[in-house]
Amino acid sequence: MNKIRVIGGRPLTGKVRISGAKNAALVVIAASVLARGESIIENVPHIRDVEILLDILRGLGAEANWLTDDTVSIRVPDNINHRTPYEKAKLLRASNLLLGSMAGRKGVADISLPGGCNIGSRPMDLHLKGLQLLGFETRLEHGFIKARAGTLHGRDIYLDFPSVGATENIMMAASVVPGQTIIENAAKEPEVVDLANFLNAMGARIRGTGTDVIKIEGVPELKGIRHAVIPDRIEVGTFMTAAAITRGQVVLENVIPTHVQPIIAKLRESGAKVREKGDCIEVIGASRIIAVDLKTMPYPGFPTDMQSQFMALLSLAEGTSVIVENVFENRFQVADELKRMGAKIKVEGHTAVVKGVPRLYGTCVKASDLRAGAALVLAALAAEGETEISQIHHIFRGYENLVEKFTSIGADLQLI
Repeated sequence: MNKIRVIGGRPLTGKVRISGAKNAALVVIAASVLARGESIIENVPHIRDVEILLDILRGLGAEANWLTDDTVSIRVPDNINHRTPYEKAKLLRASNLLLGSMAGRKGVADISLPGGCNIGSRPMDLHLKGLQLLGFETRLEHGFIKARAGTLHGRDIYLDFPSVGATENIMMAASVVPGQTIIENAAKEPEVVDLANFLNAMGARIRGTGTDVIKIEGVPELKGIRHAVIPDRIEVGTFMTAAAITRGQVVLENVIPTHVQPIIAKLRESGAKVREKGDCIEVIGASRIIAVDLKTMPYPGFPTDMQSQFMALLSLAEGTSVIVENVFENRFQVADELKRMGAKIKVEGHTAVVKGVPRLYGTCVKASDLRAGAALVLAALAAEGETEISQIHHIFRGYENLVEKFTSIGADLQLI
């Protein structure tokens, strides 16, 4: 699987069933370390990032097995190793989520500094600040984050930025720390809410997720349970944008529409028709794409994980769009590849000015990260001629059965 080849110019039509959320599945799998007994997690996407995290758990001594194509069983022994291997952790940003769960379960954690997409600085300072306030001693040493339990007790923790990972790590550790912990300026993302639902079903006492104040009453122990992961809102947004950019008509199934309202609003503003019905969304692309401005923000703002896909869409809009990236400073790497296809984009710092062109042209491009890869697939689907996308391992980190799903709705797309 070295490249994806796309023949563009075909409107997409049909139905696509959305997989479980990558970012929800990863944190729920990490949180299963806290449980005594077996955790069964359903609606898990069979993607590279999930496989790597399961491999890390197996390397630590846990049992982690696929029961079906989308269901995982995890059992964590009391003597699980607390040190994650560098070779695996460097492949996966979410490996840092084992910091909170391992520290909570074992009272000790040595977590290798994580890897993942090079989309900008994602420091661990807020994660460490939260654990320190709970009573853990933390330090960075030889490429590892080391945490050791001191005198543990719940505390009031204010986050300088509503970091999703820091909120999740603090929630996991605090769920088994005595006393009450209050996280202020907490992240509100649906994945944070899904984690709280998982932890609460295990016996935790967490209130307020989905707001900026989360209250946690520590409990002595958590037990394994069965849990279904929420649908992937970024996969929803990607296929919605694919329908719009190809002027197609696509119905998406297994969706929670409230999770994608910022994306729906911008698609409607760009001229597409979006219809919501129960757990389905239908998108009908317009013959004329209208330029729109957008700013990425933490949830419930427009998601940074959809910015690259919208840059591809707005490359074909009538007029000029302005995109402001407020989350990750390197999220504009895809601009150079889109320009190879004929897009007119000028990047200055955290702002990109996109002057729409009548058409894009197929050529050879490369994916610099997960969402940039998805954006290039969308651009290729709308472009004239043939496009070859290399470095596609980034794409398969986060999208399950991407080729099969796109070909099922009429795309001429294949692995080469």
